[in-house]
Amino acid sequence: MSTREPKQERSRATRRRLLESAIDCLAAHGWQATTVSVVAEQAGVSRGAAQHHFPTREDLITAALELMTDSRLELIREEARGLPDGPGRTEAVLRRMVEHFTSPLFKAALQVWTAAAADESLKQRIVPLEARFGRAAHRVTVELLGVDDSDPVAHRLVQGTLDMARGLGLADVLTDDSARRERIVLQWSATLDAALRRSPSP
Repeated sequence: MSTREPKQERSRATRRRLLESAIDCLAAHGWQATTVSVVAEQAGVSRGAAQHHFPTREDLITAALELMTDSRLELIREEARGLPDGPGRTEAVLRRMVEHFTSPLFKAALQVWTAAAADESLKQRIVPLEARFGRAAHRVTVELLGVDDSDPVAHRLVQGTLDMARGLGLADVLTDDSARRERIVLQWSATLDAALRRSPSP
C-alpha cells in the first residue's frame, strides 16, 4: 500500500485548511482583511491552489460560513450530551447557547453578516445559511429544554431566549461583558424555568 496520500484526500485537506483559516481570519481581523491571498498565506497554500478551490472571495466565505454553521450545530449537539437532568438544566442549556453566541465562530459569522448587509449578492448567499442555523438552534433548544414547541408561549420563550443570547454575544464583541452577562444568565434562567413550568396558555 502506497504511503503517499491520495490526491483526493490532499485536496480535501487543503480545502479544509483554507476554510478554517478563513474562519480564523474573519474572527481575528474582520471582513476587509479576509482576502483569498491572506487566507491562502495563513493556510500555507499557494494563491493558485486557493483559487482552484474557491475562484472568488465570495465562494470562499460562503463555504466557510457553511462550515461554521455545521461546526456550530455539532458543538451544540456535543455539549447537549453533558447537560444535567433535573434542577439546573434550564440554566445549563442557557449557558451553552450564550457560550455559542460569544464564541469565535459567532464573531466570524458576525463579520460576514455586516458585510452582507451592504452587499446584495453576498446577502443572497448568507441569509439561507443563517435561516437554516436559526431553525436548527431553535429545534435543539426545544429538545434540550424538553418543552412542547406547539405551545405558542413555549415557542416564543425559546425564540426570545435565543434572541437574548445573540444580543449578549453582540454586547461582548467590543468589550468584555462577562460580569454583566453572568447576572443576566442567572436571572433569565430562573425566570425561564418558572415560565416553562406553568400550564400552557389557551
